[in-house]
Amino acid sequence: MKKILLPAVLFFSVQLFAQDSAQQYWLGKSIGKLPALAYGLGEDRLGGAKMGYVDTNIVFKIIDSVHSMYQVQLSKYHSAFIDKSFIKRDSSIKEKPFYLTNSWKLSGTDTCYDIVSISLDEKLPYKTWMEIDPSKIMIDIYGVHSNTNWITQLSSLKEVKNAYYNQIEDDVVRVTLELRHQQHWGYSIGYKNKVLQIKVKKQPVDLDIRKIKIAIDAGHGGNNVGADGVKTKAIEKNYTLLFAKALEKLLKRKGVTDVIMTRTADTSFDNKDRILFLQQQNPDVLISLHLNSTSNKEINGSTTFYKHIGFRPLSQAILNRMVEVKMNEFGNVGNFNFVLNSPTDFVNTLLEIAFLSNEEDEKKIINPKFHLTVANQVYKGLNDWLQQVQKMK
Repeated sequence: MKKILLPAVLFFSVQLFAQDSAQQYWLGKSIGKLPALAYGLGEDRLGGAKMGYVDTNIVFKIIDSVHSMYQVQLSKYHSAFIDKSFIKRDSSIKEKPFYLTNSWKLSGTDTCYDIVSISLDEKLPYKTWMEIDPSKIMIDIYGVHSNTNWITQLSSLKEVKNAYYNQIEDDVVRVTLELRHQQHWGYSIGYKNKVLQIKVKKQPVDLDIRKIKIAIDAGHGGNNVGADGVKTKAIEKNYTLLFAKALEKLLKRKGVTDVIMTRTADTSFDNKDRILFLQQQNPDVLISLHLNSTSNKEINGSTTFYKHIGFRPLSQAILNRMVEVKMNEFGNVGNFNFVLNSPTDFVNTLLEIAFLSNEEDEKKIINPKFHLTVANQVYKGLNDWLQQVQKMK
């Protein structure tokens, strides 16, 4: 009797557990300023490792709460974490038994974009990343089954070479956009109604630096003072502004007609607001200038940072030019979790010029001649990168 009853009890328990588990979630939508998904609960001083930013009003299934984060179910086998401030419970959402992708349309515009439009039944979560050699934009759309039987591509396309998808899991569709040029120039992604739109930037027709739109970010500012020096107590926010102004002046003297500054005075400017501002300005390139610091006073030199692999060449070119003026190579750092490296909209890099925590570097930082030297090396690095891009055509 026991041998017959035990499996039945176990089966009944499993069924009850499955029913209970199915009810242990609620539905909400993403809100706020640049909501971001995180891979896990790990953190460093810049926050946890980000899967990427997502649009607002995306439907999420919330399955757990851990401190300041919600765990969200993206698909059967994938979950992520999102700050609670970016989720609002929405009882009006009517969950469907399944969601579908529908037709796609790809077309070029008279402006600097190719536009890829993917119709869906709902605003669903996604993850996106860049690949190189060959250059591609990749997007995973979660919680969806493919019913895409039409991908219409118009001859007006200039940057997107091929577009296709694979149903890589039962409820994950992977989109691949092959690009014509090796250099990634950026893309933005978000929903227009229930159509997921990817705006892919075309390579500029003229790669002369004088025709490139360059944004300069002076790190910190206002109530965000940054690091300070070991001897002179030089404050990072003041000197990043001096370096930024020196670079702006040099670029204009060299004939660059379109230069954008995120700040020109000692003002507070939240990093997310800087991103929103830059997205509106739509630069081709962003250079964010900072000064480094560490508890080890022996460490010195220059560092460049990038997050997206498609933007690495610019960071390498600028670091090479900094080393040329006898700055110690502290390294070229990838997958960096800094907010201004996170946008995919435009080519960007962060330059940590030197260490305020090192006496020799500090002497350089406070010297106006060094401001001009750094401006000149960044200018040369930009030119090196553009010449490299021309050779890759």
